[in-house]
Amino acid sequence: MKNSILKIFIALISLNFSCAQQGENEVNTPKTSLFEAELIIDEMQIPWGMAFLPDGSMLITEKSGELIHFKDGNKKVVGNSPKIYLRGQGGLLDIALHPDYKNNGWIYISYASEEGEDKGGNTAIMRAKFDGNNLTNNELLYKATPNTTKGQHFGSRFAFDDKGYLYFSIGERGARDVNPQDLTRDGGKIYRLNADGSIPADNPFVGTAGAKEAIFSYGHRNPQGLVKNPMTGEIWDNEHGPQGGDEINIIEKGKNYGWPVITYGINYSGTPITDKTEMEGMEQPLHYWVPSIAPSGMTFVTSDKYPEWKGNLLIGSLKFQYLERLELKGNKVVYREKLMPDLGRVRDVKQAPDGYIYVAVEGKGIYKLVPNK
Repeated sequence: MKNSILKIFIALISLNFSCAQQGENEVNTPKTSLFEAELIIDEMQIPWGMAFLPDGSMLITEKSGELIHFKDGNKKVVGNSPKIYLRGQGGLLDIALHPDYKNNGWIYISYASEEGEDKGGNTAIMRAKFDGNNLTNNELLYKATPNTTKGQHFGSRFAFDDKGYLYFSIGERGARDVNPQDLTRDGGKIYRLNADGSIPADNPFVGTAGAKEAIFSYGHRNPQGLVKNPMTGEIWDNEHGPQGGDEINIIEKGKNYGWPVITYGINYSGTPITDKTEMEGMEQPLHYWVPSIAPSGMTFVTSDKYPEWKGNLLIGSLKFQYLERLELKGNKVVYREKLMPDLGRVRDVKQAPDGYIYVAVEGKGIYKLVPNK
């Protein structure tokens, strides 16, 4: 009993020391704003994902199930969108265009789905084409199993790499001690597919007995940000920790990111999850937050419209309701800044083809960041 108490005490000291180290890089509030946040699409409840069509219009997912087409100042509901399982964090989730959309017309959508034998739902990935304000050629590419009535940790974001592979995330669905470390189960993973939904022959667990061969990395909790680093071609994610321990990771083939064996977070009750923050064979995050900010969508800034931010990373905070700007030196966060404070829960952020940054805020809508002249 004494040894158990001592281990918990040591773990809490270690966690507090880690928090102090992170605290040296506190979030700052700029004295002057370099932009105006212009609300361009109003009256949206939970705009989860955004995609920008070649004609300058936008497709936006509402978590409640509506896919919205915004063009010339008007919103229209897109027909034939997928049937969703609406529960907790599940619903209509991310949306992305194929990198060669102009030639092939494929749109990718993630959503919570009831499809399958078990009661409840789990994350599904589909592709479709957009024609006359309707989805056509709908194809289911992946459906996680088993279904569960739990309402948490569906993921789910998309990213394409330079070779055209599709990456997507699925959270561990609230089964932290079962899913993330088990390659035979969905959940708590980053997956990689060919654009048509087939499994790349060089995926890391192809041929591994019982493994889900679409898995690319594992040991994740609930990744709600996924993006290609345009400078390096790497895939980066951000993911929710419990109380503390939100992370940014560089996703590498076959790697184990540790959840829940290692973490910088603790249970919501304040008790420790583990006494370990690192272990051989498990990856360390590029950055972690204590306290949690509840990160969501993220984007790298490469646009000439924001010269002071070039190479920076923007990440939405659901918990503290702001947009966070992170300056990077190599793979280290060297400065944090709070933008759009108290505007609302920032669900997604994207740099669009027109070079402007767009921010989706719950209960408000879509904002365009217009630089001050």
